[in-house]
Amino acid sequence: MDSTRYDVAIIGAGISGIAAAKFYLDIHPKCNLIILEKDASVGGVWNQSRVFDTFYTQSPLGTWEYSDMPMPQPPEQDIFNGVFKAKYTSHYLNDYVDRHLYAGQTMRQRISFNFQVQHVKKDNAEWTISGKDARGEVVLQSSKLIVASGLTSVPNMPFLPGQESFANPILHQIDFGQSTVLPRPDIERITVLGAAKSAADLVYDCVQAGKKVTWIVRKTGTGPGFFVSPDPRVSPGTIYALSTIRFMTTLSPSLFNPDSWWNRFLQRTRMGRKRMEKIWESIDKSVVEAPNFNDRGAEARKHGFQHLKPISPVFWQNQGAGLVNRPNFWDTIAQNVQVHYEDIEELHKGNIRLKSGEDIPCDAILCGTGWTPSLNFFDQDMLADLGIPQPVSNFPPEKAKLWEELEKDADQQVLERFPILAYPPDHYHKPVTETPYRLYNGIAPLSDSSIAFVGHVLVANYFRLAECQAIWATAYLDGNVKLPALEQRQKNVALFVAWCRRRYLSNGERGHWMSAEQTGYTDRLFHDVGLSSHRRFWLWDAFVPSSKKDLHRVRAEYIKKFGREVNSQSSEKGIEGSRASWQTRNPLQRSYEPTSPLQVQKTASPTRTITTASISPRPSISSTTRLRSSSARPMRSHWNWSLSRFSKVVW
Repeated sequence: MDSTRYDVAIIGAGISGIAAAKFYLDIHPKCNLIILEKDASVGGVWNQSRVFDTFYTQSPLGTWEYSDMPMPQPPEQDIFNGVFKAKYTSHYLNDYVDRHLYAGQTMRQRISFNFQVQHVKKDNAEWTISGKDARGEVVLQSSKLIVASGLTSVPNMPFLPGQESFANPILHQIDFGQSTVLPRPDIERITVLGAAKSAADLVYDCVQAGKKVTWIVRKTGTGPGFFVSPDPRVSPGTIYALSTIRFMTTLSPSLFNPDSWWNRFLQRTRMGRKRMEKIWESIDKSVVEAPNFNDRGAEARKHGFQHLKPISPVFWQNQGAGLVNRPNFWDTIAQNVQVHYEDIEELHKGNIRLKSGEDIPCDAILCGTGWTPSLNFFDQDMLADLGIPQPVSNFPPEKAKLWEELEKDADQQVLERFPILAYPPDHYHKPVTETPYRLYNGIAPLSDSSIAFVGHVLVANYFRLAECQAIWATAYLDGNVKLPALEQRQKNVALFVAWCRRRYLSNGERGHWMSAEQTGYTDRLFHDVGLSSHRRFWLWDAFVPSSKKDLHRVRAEYIKKFGREVNSQSSEKGIEGSRASWQTRNPLQRSYEPTSPLQVQKTASPTRTITTASISPRPSISSTTRLRSSSARPMRSHWNWSLSRFSKVVW
């Protein structure tokens, strides 16, 4: 059994784990850091084994990347209204870990792939991580631990009575990318289970492969997801725009919005609420009208296409959601897919029987049925102490009583501040079987300052979230965040959990849903650390979408405020800090192949020594650079269009 000690261990090499490692190494380039990844490649849900041809990003080109390294332009045929095929994210993340070098080691060289974390515990002041890799059983010790295992690591497989006699493949989306379901000629009839974006992707891909597809959305659930176009000219005020433009974030009753006169007007006056409701009604109407659920003719009704119409209003987000990634998506579904809104009674050989009594012949079942928390390597007592989800039946009664009282008081505060949340629509509410996340700022446990959780909240853009959480987590683990007293932190956590339940209904029960709160949440993280360089001037700050450019100055501001460790051998072994890394590489290069390490030089400072990279001359602009610029212009016009439509609805 191998045993090794590290300064910092990070569980997960997805978007959040990579960002956490990068910023921590920016500040501590000499530290002994390891990243433990269960798969054979980086990326988490975006790793090479999990992507497939119709799997697209959910954020536009130019926003779905880290702030210090631009993503090369994908081919035009692989872009639709700014979003693009997921495989380019896989390439980008692999390139990213190869290009970032600290103390002579790339980030890739610090990753232990195919490492299955089995158990994590704390012995005295050290974290002990037990797991298994190609060497066999391994035990690691670390002073600090960052858990970046994310929300999409462990598949939620439904229990299907009779599945042992079904005799045909039953796969979750996590295994679809490497499966042979589509190429196999003996698999002609495929049934997809699920109601949200992952199920929609599976359905579309199977139709494109020439399969006969049935889509089952169960009745005993929150209903079909809502899908919007990434083009605001089709869906004005998209959820992505609502989460990135500070002025438009005021349309959501959010704890992260400042208690200003404008927010008080919108949330606490009858006139303000009426205006806000009118805007959301317009958004809801655009979501329902675009697919034309009810007026596609007899053939579409025969296929059950109308069953895909969302049940709950978009405002409440009680169901799943996603972007429509292909121009022919709705036509393809309406013309080629049989939709059933029913529960499954049982499976038997090659057949699915519904509660209605109808039998569906089936050669394979694909499950787009979501995910479960990826934290089963902690024991039950530690789950309760850290404030992360566990079965309600296992939660200690004394802790349950404490949080029940805190959240009851917090619920009253939420309703006083946001009266609209007291009147949810009739809806199906998922049974509560697990406790919610109870982390301060969605990152820090209340009981231990040597561990942080990143990537465990749900927002619109994980790249921005990952960078902001990485900065806060580094400051927190270094003791550079001034935290309130424990009692106040408990109240803050209870307030967020109570708000999340009211705001997002079933999806809010887990205490991590913030799909429209990304900008306000990240602003709060920076405020806690005392950083402000991400903000713009006056109207630009309110009306221009937050973007990766906002973060360009944050690293330098952080170092100026808190300093950094210095690697005395850095001039011989590589670069500290990746912003200089992408500036030095040729921006016209479209290849994802790793480049050689940068040469660096030292400059002296009266207070500390900073290692900086030498910058190569900027190459001339070519057609490739103009291609990137041309793809950005439509996105800017989309924001202008969205704001214009927003203004008309308001006034």
